[in-house]
Amino acid sequence: MEKKLQKIKKQITQCTKCELSKTRNNSVPGKGNFKSDVIFVGEAPGKNEDMKGEPFIGIAGKKLSIALENAGITRDDVYITNIVKCRPPKNRVPTITERDTCKNYLKKEIEIIKPKIICILGNTAFNSLLNGKEIIKFRGKIVRKNNQLYFLTIHPAATIYNQKLINVLKKDMKKLFKLIEEIKDKKEIKINIEYTS
Repeated sequence: MEKKLQKIKKQITQCTKCELSKTRNNSVPGKGNFKSDVIFVGEAPGKNEDMKGEPFIGIAGKKLSIALENAGITRDDVYITNIVKCRPPKNRVPTITERDTCKNYLKKEIEIIKPKIICILGNTAFNSLLNGKEIIKFRGKIVRKNNQLYFLTIHPAATIYNQKLINVLKKDMKKLFKLIEEIKDKKEIKINIEYTS
């Protein structure tokens, strides 16, 4: 498993499939526990991530760590990645073409780790993975698509601009890890949205 992930990381760091490869300092593969029950999926790397080649190490990453620690979880327990593996210039939202070009890397990360649940962080990930919009309306909800469970929450970056949202993120993280325990205990999970296609 670890070897397979290393192979993907190598492919990501050498990738030149889209224009973002020309403006990045480093591509940013996913990082964390390959035995994790959950994969966190954000939008794209920011400035700090681009400099270091690691996901979620800037201010948004610190906010995520705070919410995880509040739920009794460390970052080492989970796997964190993004829809797009290179920083879009000026942190703009990645284009559909950029997301589509990167899609296969995320697909492989998910296939290798086989998480019990994928935690979608924010609108871009929501739109890319489930074709959804308005994450605030759907946050805290559980979705099932093609036998994969998803949990929806805000992007940690949103808490930088709106301090009140840090409590929302903390609440969602507690709910997420309670849910993971229920899945492990094979309890009946209440699905809020079911995709039948």
